[in-house]
Amino acid sequence: MSETGPYDLITMGRVGVDLYPLQPGVPLAEVETFGKFLGGSPANVAVAAARLGRRTALISRTGADPFGDYVRRALRDFGVDDRWVTPVPAHPTPLTFCEIFPPDDFPLYFYRRPKAPDLEIHTTELDLDAIRAARIFWVTGTGLCEEPSRSATLAALAARAKRGTTVLDLDWRPLFWGGEGGASGDGGRTGAAAMATARPYYAAALAHATVAVGNADECEVATGEREPLAAAWALLDAGVELAVVKQGPKGVLAVHRDGTTAEVPPVEIEVLNGLGAGDAFGGALCDGLLSGLSLAVSLRYANAAGALVASRLSCSSAMPTRSEIEGLLGSG
Repeated sequence: MSETGPYDLITMGRVGVDLYPLQPGVPLAEVETFGKFLGGSPANVAVAAARLGRRTALISRTGADPFGDYVRRALRDFGVDDRWVTPVPAHPTPLTFCEIFPPDDFPLYFYRRPKAPDLEIHTTELDLDAIRAARIFWVTGTGLCEEPSRSATLAALAARAKRGTTVLDLDWRPLFWGGEGGASGDGGRTGAAAMATARPYYAAALAHATVAVGNADECEVATGEREPLAAAWALLDAGVELAVVKQGPKGVLAVHRDGTTAEVPPVEIEVLNGLGAGDAFGGALCDGLLSGLSLAVSLRYANAAGALVASRLSCSSAMPTRSEIEGLLGSG
């Protein structure tokens, strides 16, 4: 751990390169030019919080290749400590392509085979002292999908022992669990089996977390509940202190174990690319919690951050500053 003290936020899990088309509304087969961006939800959350002035770090792995070099340089350029982002010679840095059909159709294509290096995080390599000391520690459901990342994620959560704020981003990607489709409810032949495989590991992680964040599909995977209020209470029953349920165009609902409930509408904005909005929401939510803002104010702040990213092409480089978020809220 650095001599400057504990990190405000340490995230752990997926990182890679996003290759996004520079021609919105064009099928991938017809796209001619792409932009290259830092990608991966935990990386984006760390970037989002760093953009808001927080001291952040990422625990992950890349390939030992030029894309891995790019990832580590991009993290540093965004102000995210990359000391725990190490190369894996056996596996290439993952690539993610998307198609952009605003306002609500953004298919993703993950290239993470034969195995993504960010799933090669080993328990023995973790800096558990730094993880314990961080004001917020953030992990994702994707980190539970394969070994050794699964054991490392659960070991980090156990060592953390609910210190400070410990967040599980439910982050359901059925493809990573052998399932089909993009949601829990439309997973094709293998959707139900993928959910059944994942649920015990989600339960184990929730038992160590203090905050859970997810949409209806992700809540269903973790708890079996889709209705927002029922899902929130099921997450509380699973062990967390705060459940945050994202409802898309209906806004976001949060329920705290102490009985505090907040529900806020979305911020209206013209959507260009909805990918990354959830990560901006996560980074801004962390900033709000660290600032001691009320639950409702934190949610409004996080919603505005997500809206700003949804109005922009990329994810990581689109993360807003504090003045941009406050400007959008003020204009609304």
